[in-house]
Amino acid sequence: MSFRAGAVGQVRRDDGTRDGGTVSYEVHGAGPLVVLAHGTGENRRSYRHLIPLLVAAGYRVAAVDVRGHGESSPHWPSYAPAEVGADLLAVVRTLGGPATLVGSSFSGAAVVFAAAEAPDLVAGIVQIAPFVAEPKPNPLTRAAQALVLRSPRLFGRYHRTLFPVVRPPDDAAYRRDLVAGLRGRMHAVRGVIAPATPHWTARASRVRQPVLVLMGRQDPDFADPAAEARAARRRFATAEARMIEDSGHYPHADQPAATAAQLTEFLAVTGRA
Repeated sequence: MSFRAGAVGQVRRDDGTRDGGTVSYEVHGAGPLVVLAHGTGENRRSYRHLIPLLVAAGYRVAAVDVRGHGESSPHWPSYAPAEVGADLLAVVRTLGGPATLVGSSFSGAAVVFAAAEAPDLVAGIVQIAPFVAEPKPNPLTRAAQALVLRSPRLFGRYHRTLFPVVRPPDDAAYRRDLVAGLRGRMHAVRGVIAPATPHWTARASRVRQPVLVLMGRQDPDFADPAAEARAARRRFATAEARMIEDSGHYPHADQPAATAAQLTEFLAVTGRA
C-alpha cells in the first residue's frame, strides 16, 4: 500500500508573549484520531509506510512536522518537549479530539507532557524508542556528535546507521530529501535534543491514560533495547512494553506491518474509547 499526499494544514503557535510559528501536519483517512510525531532531524514522511496501514484499519491519521522540521516554521524560542507536546495538543484541538499520540525517539517525551497536560484530549500514548535517561557520551563521542549536529550530510550518514537490519525500499531517496530539507535547520535538530527540565520521566507518573512502549530489538541507540523499554514502562501507572523483531530505531519505517499490528491492537482500546 503506497503513501499518498493527504490534506495539509497548519496551526499557529503563539502565546502572545513571544514569537511563535506554524506547525504543519498532513491528515489521512477517517475514524478515531491518531497523531504521529517523528524523531530528531526527520519529518512527517518518517511515517510514510505506517500511515496507509493505520488508515486501512479505520483511523484518521495526522502526521506532524515537529517545530523546526519539515514544513513547520524553522525558528522557535524553544524546542523543549513540553513545547512540542503543546504543539501536538494544538493539532488535536484543531482536528477534533481526543486522540492517541505517537512519539518517536525524542518526541516520545513530548507525548508524555501532552498526556499529563490535557487528559481530556489524549486517549493514550505510544512511545517508540524513548530515551529514559539523558545520554552521557564520552568526550570522543561528544565531539563526533557535535559535528553531526551541525552538518546535514553527516546527519544523513548517522541516520543510515539506525537501520541495522533492514531498510525501507525507498530509504536512499527518503534520506536524500531529508538531508536537503535540513539545510538551514540544524539549529532545530540541536534544539530538540538539548537537555530540558523537567525531564519527561518527572511527568510520567501523572499520565493515567494507557501507554504502549515500542522498541526495535536491534535499536543501535541503546546497549540493551529491551531493558530500555522496560525502564520506560516502569515510569507509568498503566503501561506495557513490546519489542519489534528485526528492527532498529524506527520500527514504523523498517517494520511497518509489525508496528501497525501492535498499534492497532493498542488502538482498539484507546482509539475507540
